[in-house]
Amino acid sequence: MIQLGKYQTLTVSRLVDFGAYLSEPEGKQEVLLPARYMPENLSKGDSIEVFVYKDSEDRPVATTEHPFAIVGEFAFLAVNEVNDVGAFMDWGLSKDLLVPYSEQKYKMRRGGIYLVYVYVDDASGRIVGSAKIEHFLGNAYPDYKPGDKVKALVYEHNDIGYKAIVDDKHRGMIYSNEIFRPIELEESVTAFVKQVRPDGKIDLTLSDKAKLRTASTSEKIMEYLDRPDAVPVGDKTAPEIISMIFGCSKKDFKKAVGMLYKEHKITISAEGIISKA
Repeated sequence: MIQLGKYQTLTVSRLVDFGAYLSEPEGKQEVLLPARYMPENLSKGDSIEVFVYKDSEDRPVATTEHPFAIVGEFAFLAVNEVNDVGAFMDWGLSKDLLVPYSEQKYKMRRGGIYLVYVYVDDASGRIVGSAKIEHFLGNAYPDYKPGDKVKALVYEHNDIGYKAIVDDKHRGMIYSNEIFRPIELEESVTAFVKQVRPDGKIDLTLSDKAKLRTASTSEKIMEYLDRPDAVPVGDKTAPEIISMIFGCSKKDFKKAVGMLYKEHKITISAEGIISKA
């Protein structure tokens, strides 16, 4: 089935003066690729990746242009025009994306840049945008584990850090005290999951998995050292014992010990590591 608002690979079923008709493998549906978007030497039977949307006359049409966001994604877009229907956003195609007044949180103005979600309106069958982003976030509980890599779109700054949209589905937070490089609003960054909270919001970090492992092991070491029954552990402790106590490799244990030592949280003696707390 040919899908609106998605990239898909279709086959040239026939060529005409004004373009090429493309079809899915079953050949039950066709969509026009206008001549202005056709690559040179396109022939019948060739496969081509296209984006499908509706033209100004509500007909499905294919393009080799790339919009700034496809259906199911969020993006910051600029308003090209406002009329009595709504705001028309520049989304990288020849036809602008409509954000109806009913989908605006507050009245959009020409030249303004707004965060919108792109979706197919069930009533009209058209691709539209919505600035009411809260309706499209957190509708399913996140299925992530610590260390998973995600895409995060930064959209708001507050006293504790930056709010981000995670993989176009979930709410996330990057805390200011864990940011090691400047980040900007509207920036899309690669982040890593620290934890998924009971309310479904996700704590994120810009550190990679190795750093996350080191941080996690460091926490376990400090908790262990606070225990009254803790036995000495250190560089000479067998890997099997390290694995049993901390659930990590000897290599990760040594990295965590090094980090704690640099942070002046432990001292290292002949017997093992000792907490300074």
